[in-house]
Amino acid sequence: MSKRGYHHGNLKQALVDAALHLIEAKGPTGFTLSEAAKTAGVTPAAVYRHFDGREELIAECARQGHEIFADLMVHAFNGGQPSALAAFEATGRAYLAFARKFPGHYMAMFESGTSVNATPELAAAANKSSAILEHAAEALSEHIPPEKRPPSSMFSAHIWAMSHGVVELFARGRPGAIAPFPPEDLLEAGIGIYLRGLGLIDPDA
Repeated sequence: MSKRGYHHGNLKQALVDAALHLIEAKGPTGFTLSEAAKTAGVTPAAVYRHFDGREELIAECARQGHEIFADLMVHAFNGGQPSALAAFEATGRAYLAFARKFPGHYMAMFESGTSVNATPELAAAANKSSAILEHAAEALSEHIPPEKRPPSSMFSAHIWAMSHGVVELFARGRPGAIAPFPPEDLLEAGIGIYLRGLGLIDPDA
């Protein structure tokens, strides 16, 4: 990266892009602000025009990640079409796709130790992305008798945890973490078992 971003008033985004590159290469805690500044083509002092420290820079990476993630989830949910079940399953696949396509953002969001409440903007973005999955769970839960219906927040949290586990264990290319099946198949089978347990899929489907 050159200093053009700084001269054109895009220093903040240039630093975010630099941090995302470094996060992918070294992990969310494996780089310094000086390295981010060097990668962006500016002086270390220039970083403080926008960020008080590395944690704040990572929080902005996470915020942008949640915004992208929310957009992907909205697209996957597709207004609940062609069915509540198909839309719900699509949101699970979107989680895998996001982790693969945006690894720097994913690590900033979920592996940096940054609290979703680090900034009001990050909290709002994180709530937006999680609300999509909860909405999908709520739409699907309408097919369950009220007395047997789990809270939609619990329903979505279970699927979120399952998706996250598949990503962390088998879809991130970590040494020794060889998946016995493609991650997409693992997630689809896991979601299927969960939904069968709730009576949302026929046992022989």
